[in-house]
Amino acid sequence: MKTITRLIAVGLLLLGLLVGCTAPANKELEEEVAVWRKLAESQEPLLSALRAIELIKAKDWAGLATMVHPEAGVRFSPYPHVEMDSDKVFTNQQVAALASDTTEYEWGAYDGSGDPIRLTFDGYYQRFIYDKDFAQAPMIGRDQIIGVGNAIENVKAAYPNARFIEFHFPGTEEYNGIDWRSLKLVLQQQGDTWYLIGIIHGEWTI
Repeated sequence: MKTITRLIAVGLLLLGLLVGCTAPANKELEEEVAVWRKLAESQEPLLSALRAIELIKAKDWAGLATMVHPEAGVRFSPYPHVEMDSDKVFTNQQVAALASDTTEYEWGAYDGSGDPIRLTFDGYYQRFIYDKDFAQAPMIGRDQIIGVGNAIENVKAAYPNARFIEFHFPGTEEYNGIDWRSLKLVLQQQGDTWYLIGIIHGEWTI
């Protein structure tokens, strides 16, 4: 993951140097610039997701708040099926204040029992956001669903105008693969900025 980021960063640096040249551009140089621009545009959601996952790992809620969509906020989904009407949505101001938020919220219902998920944000974070070190996930999918269980995946239908990055840990042989975990970060572009609008936790469901 760090290698990918480094390669893109080097490319963007070269792009900046090329664009900043005062010498007359030739056709070959223009083509090089066009290639790097296209790469930068295609990778921007991934770069934003990589930044967001590091902030989530560090519990830097003030930093993450700057990435949350200023109008839509960010929706938290405990399972792969996004419940647009009932999943909790926090504004960027609420995200910025999470470090001191001790409120117990209802986040949905537990798979299997159907009991309400009543947790503080910190409790929800431990169980339904960062229950694996997703910043070090061995698999990353860009607009591609990796973790598949019994839940109906509806990320594309729920967020038709967005992109998503999935951080995935495969299951183990000991548990026949059903102990897999995923975290999807959903991003939507506004102007030149990609904002975080969804955090979807993924695991095997009954």
